[in-house]
Amino acid sequence: MGILDTLFGRTKPVKPDLDQLFGVPSAALTLEAAAGFRPTGLGSVCFASVEGGAFDEVERQVRALLDADTERGGVPVEASKDSYGYSWLLARHEPGELPELVNDLHAVNSELEAHGFGPQLLCSLVGFRDADGQRPLALVYLYKRGTFYPFAPLPGGGEKRDNPLELEVNAMLGNDLRLEKDLTRWFPVWGAPGL
Repeated sequence: MGILDTLFGRTKPVKPDLDQLFGVPSAALTLEAAAGFRPTGLGSVCFASVEGGAFDEVERQVRALLDADTERGGVPVEASKDSYGYSWLLARHEPGELPELVNDLHAVNSELEAHGFGPQLLCSLVGFRDADGQRPLALVYLYKRGTFYPFAPLPGGGEKRDNPLELEVNAMLGNDLRLEKDLTRWFPVWGAPGL
């Protein structure tokens, strides 16, 4: 960082810290105790697809890594593309297996990063529901920022958010996760696998 960067208000980008994902189980305990939200067992990783054989091979390796859980009774990973052309890998576990789900999400991110595709990684999310199963919530990890934010779509379809719930969850998780302070970066992930 030089003097001109300081004068013009430029800052160094935050380095991704995938180990932040391991804070999600602790945050889940806080969420359940304070607001009644429980893990659904669903989590996903979003990345921008890249054309080419090298990326296709890494994507196959990642899927094989997660599909290996099927031999132990798990469900194979599901791949999909959203309406914006981004790729998603959805991992499923039992709701009580949150640490295993987080390990899978970490493994996917790490594998893509290790093969030079870190710039294509966008976010990871872990799904939650309230005690009645009516209100969805996701903790979204922004790869390029190394931070989390809550995303709570309103039930019943449409693209509306439960902003008061998002702010409430943000306030209660300050001791558990590195939270994104810039609210303009709390991007909606409508229809994301795992919500």
